[in-house]
Amino acid sequence: MPPLTASQLMRAYAIGVFPMARHRDDPKLVWIDPEERGILPLDDFHIPRSLRKTVRKGPFSVRCDTAFERVMRLCAEPAEDRPETWINDEILRLFVELHRMGMTHSVETWLGDELVGGLYGLSLGGAFFGESMFSRVTDASKVALVHLVARLRFGGYSLLDTQFVTDHLTRFGAREIPRAEYHARLAKALQRRAVFYGDLAGEAGAAGVAALEALLSQSNTQIS
Repeated sequence: MPPLTASQLMRAYAIGVFPMARHRDDPKLVWIDPEERGILPLDDFHIPRSLRKTVRKGPFSVRCDTAFERVMRLCAEPAEDRPETWINDEILRLFVELHRMGMTHSVETWLGDELVGGLYGLSLGGAFFGESMFSRVTDASKVALVHLVARLRFGGYSLLDTQFVTDHLTRFGAREIPRAEYHARLAKALQRRAVFYGDLAGEAGAAGVAALEALLSQSNTQIS
């Protein structure tokens, strides 16, 4: 059987299906279309008060797409709270290929020259499929998530798919919706034209800076 292509992978995501490996060293992929799908509503994104302060202080340098493959490899590494991961070499190969095509993106947090946190995902139309994140320093991945949401809101996206809901994501407002509702939202999102802004301030200027500040200032229920 010929290997899966990047185009085939994109078509799978466009119909609501995504791949996972049972474990890091398993070469096979399992296709998932869960009955309950995790999403993070972009218009009701909750930022814990302490994190809001951290983002404003700016201890990290936030970059996009400067170390995509490294972010993926760090997401694939086992951690204390995640002894096994689902990102195998096949998923790595496909997403790196999609990155060369401009379809996948990483949001990275740096301390000086050290990559300390980040996340990555796939962009199709007005949908962004968040795949995984990692953190080596407190709040590093959370800051990346805030910056991702600011970019998606400013760029015209309507759907942030998290696949599943974890306790970590619940703090930001993530919730599950039935499969049929997810597929309907996905179909609408794919019809949108959206732009992923890597350098929000540089590419969008003052409007990009304002987009991040608007997210930080929004009047959602705060979680300390």
